[in-house]
Amino acid sequence: MIIVKIITVLVAIISLALVVAMFTKDKYTITRQIVINKSKHDVFDFIKLNQNQKLYSKWLLLDPNTKIEIKGAADGTSGSVLAFESKHHKTGKGEWEIKKVTDGEKVDFELRFLAPYVFTANGYMATESLSANQTKLNWVYNSGMNWPKNFMLIFLDMDKLIGSDVEESLHNIKTIVEK
Repeated sequence: MIIVKIITVLVAIISLALVVAMFTKDKYTITRQIVINKSKHDVFDFIKLNQNQKLYSKWLLLDPNTKIEIKGAADGTSGSVLAFESKHHKTGKGEWEIKKVTDGEKVDFELRFLAPYVFTANGYMATESLSANQTKLNWVYNSGMNWPKNFMLIFLDMDKLIGSDVEESLHNIKTIVEK
């Protein structure tokens, strides 16, 4: 009889979690920015190239043995894909594809993680001239979790978890471009 009560309580808890997940947000956006003391042209020319990610991306820098391949269209253009594979769990295996380039302004991307987790994110990096030698770089990252996994978003602060990595990558860009 006690086993039936335990099973009933477990089913009730799981059912409640599934219902809560139906009404929980399933998308999130992370936005970070940094001011770089270089011209907008210099900053944009650096960020548009997938090959430069190995120099600044927090995730690609975690494992010096990360395999990186640029494929598809010419680097810095729509359709250029940076494929990466690492044994580090935070890097994993995936692809960063440039979806659209607004010359001198913005690079839209799609990030596809293939392992150890499978999901897709998108976003953009945009430059804004503050003066002749000062540029604001904005990095926007959009993702989410489908039902019922979105239940975890109640407990995970994705802005804090991923945002700090984006900030570190932005600081790396600043350091490199300002040299």
